[in-house]
Amino acid sequence: WKHALERSDGPTSLIFSRQALAHQNRSPEQVSNIEKGAYILTDCEGTPDLIYIATGSELDLAQQAAAKLTAAGHKVRVVSMPSTDVFDQQSVEYKLSVLPLEVSARVAIEASIADYWYKYVGRHGKVIGMDKFGESAPGNDLLVHFGFTVSSIVKSALSLIKANSLVIGE
Repeated sequence: WKHALERSDGPTSLIFSRQALAHQNRSPEQVSNIEKGAYILTDCEGTPDLIYIATGSELDLAQQAAAKLTAAGHKVRVVSMPSTDVFDQQSVEYKLSVLPLEVSARVAIEASIADYWYKYVGRHGKVIGMDKFGESAPGNDLLVHFGFTVSSIVKSALSLIKANSLVIGE
């Protein structure tokens, strides 16, 4: 909100939801980093096995999936990316601190068009999103159909972690 009011070099959009979304606790540093377009919401010790990238209503799914993977012994980072355009303008050092190159197991969760997110997950990552238009059903049924469930997101992550460990020879 503050960034939107202070921005003078282009348009800003504030997008609100009517959904009952889970509150995400943030430290003062995380709140400050919102202005950078993306920041680490939840982190692990050392190098992550996997990075979830989400924004808005998808953040809670990422957090729940990360909690399940962490409980199973995996190291997981959750990145909140409210503005891809702003994140893309950050220094290379900052972008690599959020999305380190050595972590190729990445899952972006976007309850909209998936195409744009591939640049953040790379060729070894996965985007859980919609790739077609015209499905009709109650909202919760569509979320299940398109894979927007904790179990589906965990399953995708586990397949990437396994594939990544085969690539690096573990």
